[in-house]
Amino acid sequence: MTDIDTRPSLTTDRPPAGGPAPGPETALCELEAVLPGQVLRPGGPGWESARRGWAVNVDQQPLAVVTVQDPEDVVAAVRCAGRHGLSVSTQPVGHGATTALTGTVLLRTGALQDLDVDVERRVARVGAGVKWGTLLAALEPTGLTALAGSSPDPSVVGFTLGGGLSWFSRALGLCAHSTVAFDLVDARGVRRRISAASDPDLFWALRGGGGDFGVVLAVEVALHEAGPLLGGRLLWPLEMARPVLQAFRRITAEAPDELSLWAHLFRFPPLPELPELLRGRAFISVDLTFLGAPAELDGLLAPLRQLPVLVLDTVGRVPLSELGGIAAEPVDPMPTQEYSELLRTLDAATVDRLVDAAGAGVELPLAVVQIRHLGGALARATTEDGPNGAVPEEYSVFCLGVPVAPGLPEAIDAAFDTVRAALGEQRAGRAFFNFLGHESDLGSTFSAPARERLRRVKAETDPSGLFRSNRPV
Repeated sequence: MTDIDTRPSLTTDRPPAGGPAPGPETALCELEAVLPGQVLRPGGPGWESARRGWAVNVDQQPLAVVTVQDPEDVVAAVRCAGRHGLSVSTQPVGHGATTALTGTVLLRTGALQDLDVDVERRVARVGAGVKWGTLLAALEPTGLTALAGSSPDPSVVGFTLGGGLSWFSRALGLCAHSTVAFDLVDARGVRRRISAASDPDLFWALRGGGGDFGVVLAVEVALHEAGPLLGGRLLWPLEMARPVLQAFRRITAEAPDELSLWAHLFRFPPLPELPELLRGRAFISVDLTFLGAPAELDGLLAPLRQLPVLVLDTVGRVPLSELGGIAAEPVDPMPTQEYSELLRTLDAATVDRLVDAAGAGVELPLAVVQIRHLGGALARATTEDGPNGAVPEEYSVFCLGVPVAPGLPEAIDAAFDTVRAALGEQRAGRAFFNFLGHESDLGSTFSAPARERLRRVKAETDPSGLFRSNRPV
């Protein structure tokens, strides 16, 4: 691409730290002149919807929102912000909302929809606004896949910058570890293609360290043989949580890397839009994917299928375009409160405490308590693969509450404390980047050496702090 400069570059036209900067009004007027009709301001038409993230209860208050239409719009916005001493943030489709974006010029890059699949090279180039559902549908006829997560709604770029825990991570690692290159606009407003060869430190930081290093226009991801994909959901009433989770624990202790199992304790509200089977009821489920033969999977799942009162069994061949339907996560914006943490292991006593705290008969204002099995390729990664390095923890927990009524935010926080107490000494004190709560920072994600290296890369590539991501390093 002739318009991408691969040379390292530093900001030279931003006002020096501590020096006077022109007021934001001058910058915004200039932006409006350069990008007419694309700059939204507080109080103006469309402002309230433009400023919000996917989690609508997070009070993002940017200085302005710019709806970019092409890469040159990004270049113009970055250069203008740099000249006037403003900070720039990026949010393609709304996921990852945090108040760290307050006071920034927020670029909405959802219109960057370039998508090119090179079957021979086994590489896909994916624009910043492309969602996982779109990429998986394009890959379905090829027999190849990328390392997608549980939902079709997040952007591929945002998911990858946060590391990207995939259904296939036990077999193939984090999504970020399968990246080939990033196309980004740097702090001078120059487009560059960042790869391991062109800029190894910046490439390392982008492979899971977040969006604090530039505006990523597109990512090139390596593709993998998909083969026949098996997956689905096994569902029981929540009263079966104890035997189901104990069987889940025993299976995952010996599971091959090709098998991913995630357990969920669900409490569904009595909403008319929900299927009658689920409406107003509570369940324990085991969701899964398997990159192998049906007969082998049947043997692995036998301890679960032998349990009584199995309400639903959807396990079978799954078209790649329907991968997001396994976990069936909501895709419409909603208010959320979240807690997540890595777990060292999951022993029988911890399962019993968790069921006592969150099982049937307990009034708990949590829609989901999820346990994901990790291990495999995640544990074999190295610090050179990206900031996450190896993940020695064997499981992760994720809890979701929906604060739709007065008093619920406090009750949900108390429920998180209840789950933490039940998990006890198995809690590792850290979480995956993409699972951090609204106000979390990277101190609970990366090791001290990895975080220090991220800060060095930030200082070298963006010394005046032009870019501010949802998780600043």
